[in-house]
Amino acid sequence: MILEDLQQRFREMQGQAGVRAVFGDVIEIEGRKVIPVAAVAYGFGYGGGQAPKSGENGATGGGGGGGARIEPLALVEVEDGKLKVQPIVNVTRLATMGMLLMAWSVFWITRTIRAAAKARAAS
Repeated sequence: MILEDLQQRFREMQGQAGVRAVFGDVIEIEGRKVIPVAAVAYGFGYGGGQAPKSGENGATGGGGGGGARIEPLALVEVEDGKLKVQPIVNVTRLATMGMLLMAWSVFWITRTIRAAAKARAAS
């Protein structure tokens, strides 16, 4: 019973985050055909256990969960028999990476200055 329920939930997730989510419906704009493209990832887990409670022979429990992530990647444009791919830039990811790079640089610059000052004081 548990395995069938898990398989059913997996099929439901595949239906929601499958090929239709990766390659969206073709959109026609002014003689051009545009196809949205996305990356789809999904996962799930299930677990159970049994632990005796005081005064009882035993108790069972279980739980599970799952989720999906869909991220737009590009637009495929078809016009006059020519194919053109326009990537979608994730500005939030670029800003986050820039801030992380800046923090990493500040850390190493500060560490280098402290080490130089400590070496100068020891001399």
